[in-house]
Amino acid sequence: MNKITQHILLGILTALLFSGFIYFEEYSLTNKFINTLFGLSSLALFLYIPKRSIFIAGFLIGLLWFYWIGYSFKYQDVGYMTPIVTLGFGFIYLLFFAPLAVTNKPYIRAILLFSLSFFEPFDFNWLQIELIFVDSYIGIFKYQLALVLFALTMPSLLKDKFKYTPLLALLLAINFTTPIKKEMPLKIKLVETDIKQEYKWTREALRPTINLIFKEINNAITQGYDVIVLPESVFPLYMNRNKTIQNSLLKLSKDITIIAGALYREDNLKYNVTYMFQDEKYQIAKKVTLVPFGEYIPLPSFAKDFINEIFFSGSSDFIGAKEPTDFIIKGIKFRNAICYEVTCQEIYEGDVNFIIAMSNNAWFTPSIEPTLQKLLMKFYAHKNGVTIYHSANSIGTGVI
Repeated sequence: MNKITQHILLGILTALLFSGFIYFEEYSLTNKFINTLFGLSSLALFLYIPKRSIFIAGFLIGLLWFYWIGYSFKYQDVGYMTPIVTLGFGFIYLLFFAPLAVTNKPYIRAILLFSLSFFEPFDFNWLQIELIFVDSYIGIFKYQLALVLFALTMPSLLKDKFKYTPLLALLLAINFTTPIKKEMPLKIKLVETDIKQEYKWTREALRPTINLIFKEINNAITQGYDVIVLPESVFPLYMNRNKTIQNSLLKLSKDITIIAGALYREDNLKYNVTYMFQDEKYQIAKKVTLVPFGEYIPLPSFAKDFINEIFFSGSSDFIGAKEPTDFIIKGIKFRNAICYEVTCQEIYEGDVNFIIAMSNNAWFTPSIEPTLQKLLMKFYAHKNGVTIYHSANSIGTGVI
């Protein structure tokens, strides 16, 4: 086997080990010991593999983690962009890990890899290096990542007699805590719908969708639930311009608190929002953290307008709120989160114990996107000691 082939195989192996935990979860094969072994091995390889292998690993990680992002483009009538976007994410993460290739010294690579754990390309934060340990025996905090990198690096700096002693530092990185499940005195119904994205926004879908929603609400009332949570944009319309539906929901809110996603237009600006109907009143929570290249373009304005019109038909121009919104339901505070923002640290700032989250995962199914989202929610819920009540269209509903 020649050197180039070895380098290619090492890059492939690194990417597979770094990504394995996602696919184990996808196919219900998650095992904490294997995830621990794969995670540690992937980081060790990043510290020691040849420079060429780093580029291969970075490119393949971009594909293995984010091949699905281009799927949504077909709903913007630019489906030809799907393979371009997929390859683009491969190159983005090739460049993301490329700084490791400036040196062969493991301790410098360890410093660079730790630094990369703070970097989010184009404000997109779904590649968290610590996430590889979310279902393992290793903890997910920054100090534990630092301990892991220290333990894996030091053998390269010590003489034979003490060469592997630093690996004992891995014991300090073990997660000894168990997430505490906070008691919830409310009976909450999480609704998972299955409305295909190509059908969701059509005129033909509107009446069946509304009928489905009201059926779910009435069933929840009959079953004695205190709260019903429906998915993101479950009402495919500007709710503030439809008084008939508003009035019907207000009437039902005497018997149950209704939380549902919809659109909102104000002063010619569009918002992705959550409505809470309670005691014949309603409250609106606007989305704070928008999806890069989905709801806004994270580029200078001269490029933003061009890309938005050419590739998104003008749809990536939503406006974000300045701060998160909290709902008070029967005296209990819930932080609102809409899809992407439930996987962003900003939504967990302040006094947060419970989050009501909603998503529309139909943009990306079938793919690993709902699984990766679930792992990220576990990651942030554990880090912040929060319980998440998540309702999704397509896949992903549950309590975390």
